Amino acid sequence: MQKNVEKFGINDKRGRPSTSLDPFASDKALKEPALCKGCQSYLHHKRWLNNPETYQQLKSDPRVHWVTCPACRKIAEGYPEGIVTLRGSYLWKHEDEIRRLLKNVETESFDRNPQERIIRQSQKEEQIIIETTEQSLAEHLGRVLHRAHQGELNIHWAEGADICRVNWERMN
Repeated sequence: MQKNVEKFGINDKRGRPSTSLDPFASDKALKEPALCKGCQSYLHHKRWLNNPETYQQLKSDPRVHWVTCPACRKIAEGYPEGIVTLRGSYLWKHEDEIRRLLKNVETESFDRNPQERIIRQSQKEEQIIIETTEQSLAEHLGRVLHRAHQGELNIHWAEGADICRVNWERMN
């Protein structure tokens, strides 16, 4: 008996429907070498990487294709796939420390995968709202913050996993 197993990926291999809901993911493979004009990441074997030395070497290659990577396009259009909401009196007592922690997590994530970035941070009423280019970064920010500062953490993946909402709160 064959189980109905949902496959994940961005292609329609073997007739499966596309499972990626990211409108910025290219349907066609980009020609390599491809360099992003915005963040200076480069495409290598269908994966975006960040290495300044390699970027400088590739920059002078006449075969280079200059593009805007999906993360830079999401930032330009303000298209978040992750939303992190922080609230509580503890947040305001430790705001600088928490912001530094989240910035360090973003930097580490960017070094691993330049598609994971914070689009913007805003303060609305008594909460800080952080929008991210990838769902996994939003979840990671919430888990790291919870590990470091405890509090209450709720992670909600929308139907179809097209957006991740993370709520963190600590009152004292």
